[in-house]
Amino acid sequence: MKLNWAERWAVNNPLRPLQQRLEIRWMVKRARLNPGAIVLEVGCGRGAGAYLIKKKFQPGLLQAMDLDIGMIQRAQKHLSPAQKDGISFYAGDVIRLPYRDETLDAIFGFGVLHHVSDWQRALVEIARVLKPGGNYFFEELYPSLYQNFITKQILLHPTQNRFLSHHIKQALKASGLELSIFLESKKLGIFGFVTKRSRDLSPSP
Repeated sequence: MKLNWAERWAVNNPLRPLQQRLEIRWMVKRARLNPGAIVLEVGCGRGAGAYLIKKKFQPGLLQAMDLDIGMIQRAQKHLSPAQKDGISFYAGDVIRLPYRDETLDAIFGFGVLHHVSDWQRALVEIARVLKPGGNYFFEELYPSLYQNFITKQILLHPTQNRFLSHHIKQALKASGLELSIFLESKKLGIFGFVTKRSRDLSPSP
């Protein structure tokens, strides 16, 4: 789902990069990428997160996508040539990622899944394109934060098939993604990363 004016303001306000900087600093202390890692950010918005990912994690290749072509255009304008160097931006859908199976070393998503009607399918797609042992770094909100009496009048989100703590944890596990390290408020949301389970290479009995 594309963002409405209020959501665009929320993700593009000056405080959002400060929050992402703190989150990425937390992430990089707990998980490292291999040299030459191929990385994707889904729902990149104006590119502030992508720049921070590039700066802190230093992947070999970083691609950043958003469903809204307007946000991609904004990212191209918002970042300087030096900040954009090494980042490829494109418009795309998280439920139809244009990658072969087990292609990416890591995926980042800051507040993306709760905007997706079929968020379970998005998780399956993320797991499909991650290499075994690859990480999905994420930040997600629960409905009490964005569908309360006030925010539901202003913000635009799907109203059906929403997830709470146990829903997203079950879906992650069902997709082959093991919750590694995370922080959570069951009334607000969850933040951390998961690792794609390695395939069992032991011989069959």
